Amino acid sequence: MSKPVLQIIVGSTRPGRVGTAVAEWFQSLAVKHDAFAPLLIELADMGLPLYDEPKPPRLGKYVHEHTRRWSQTVLAADAFVFVVPEYNHGYNAATKNALDFLHNEWRGKPVGFVSYGAAAAGARAVQGLLPVVAALGMLSSGRAVTIPQIARAVRPGEPYTGNERADEGAALLLDELSTFTELLAGRKPKSTNTE
Repeated sequence: MSKPVLQIIVGSTRPGRVGTAVAEWFQSLAVKHDAFAPLLIELADMGLPLYDEPKPPRLGKYVHEHTRRWSQTVLAADAFVFVVPEYNHGYNAATKNALDFLHNEWRGKPVGFVSYGAAAAGARAVQGLLPVVAALGMLSSGRAVTIPQIARAVRPGEPYTGNERADEGAALLLDELSTFTELLAGRKPKSTNTE
């Protein structure tokens, strides 16, 4: 049986973003965790303008190729981790826009967050996104990996290597997402440490 697909979505589209380095670090941990087939998705590569579909996304009647392509990308996933920055005490527009483009494609799928920022470590971005993913019918993990002082932790173009706290948090998030994915697929979950 093939492994469920975990899409690790880089929410920032800003040139020089460090989100890619953080997502690559998380992807490497997901590969070692071995419960998923992890796939890194850059929102910057998806070509999504501000929402421009004439009909509500819940109807699924998309007229634009970029929306149909995004829909197919999201449908291929079993679970998601959004890697998000915190901008002005909240989430960034590109992440919210990407979520808003679709509706049924998100429904019933587990989601987790890896956030980064300054002192608050992106926690306010995650708190803002929780009601959004709930409204889309996603099953949100109670865990998030938060990375404070990102400007000290990684420079643009350099890898993010994590630390003991971040690595442990990522393992717990992956355990929980794996359990949710197994339960939603009707399979008995593997025993995991979710303490």
